[in-house]
Amino acid sequence: MRQDKNSKTIFTPLGKLLLFGLFVFLAVILLYMTCNLRSVTIIGSTNYSEDELKQELLTSKTDSNTILFYLRLMYGKKEPIPFVEKITATMVDRHTVKLHVYEKPVIGCIQYMGSYMYFDKDGIVVETSQEKLEGVPFITGLNFNSFILHDKMETENPELFPVILKITQLIQKFELDINTIQFNEDYEVTLKNGQSIVLLGKRDSYDEQIANLKGLLPTVPQKNGKILSIDLKNYMEGQEKIVAKPVK
Repeated sequence: MRQDKNSKTIFTPLGKLLLFGLFVFLAVILLYMTCNLRSVTIIGSTNYSEDELKQELLTSKTDSNTILFYLRLMYGKKEPIPFVEKITATMVDRHTVKLHVYEKPVIGCIQYMGSYMYFDKDGIVVETSQEKLEGVPFITGLNFNSFILHDKMETENPELFPVILKITQLIQKFELDINTIQFNEDYEVTLKNGQSIVLLGKRDSYDEQIANLKGLLPTVPQKNGKILSIDLKNYMEGQEKIVAKPVK
């Protein structure tokens, strides 16, 4: 009878807890040993290549394990990455993690004391950088009084932000090689790409003019290496003749 009583002691609550703990420990060890991270796929990134983002994200010794890498990205402390709003992670399988990058919305940038200030459609400065991002137009003629990171710029002409947004969207839509959007004191618009200067003037809508540039810019000839000025201020839909003159 004593033997029966002693044999039952391993099934006490403490014994069950220890047995459960041992089972969990062995399961964790098994998962750790069989979940080697082999592939990280990234979507949604336009400012960084996959290799650049992997270099930023795979920084811990434990990142070689799929589960630990996933848990760290989802619940651990994250170092900020310029122009990245957030990153979500999904475990595809034991060896693969899929990352979705959500970038900060940027429509243009201005330059101040050697740095670039990037702003969104509402004129809020979302990021500053020493580098100029490709695909983000450089804006001139946008006179500002002050700015604070993550706050709206104080400008003399805040009504230009919707105009910048619309022009930027059209440039992206028609895949135009435009790197500068310039406003003069009368708020007339000029586009530049290093080879041509396009005069758009001041209008309620620039759709027709910019749509016409898609077929025009690639065919603009270079004369003695000079930059050409293309006048579209008075352009009307269906117009066949467009004036292009070399800049002196």
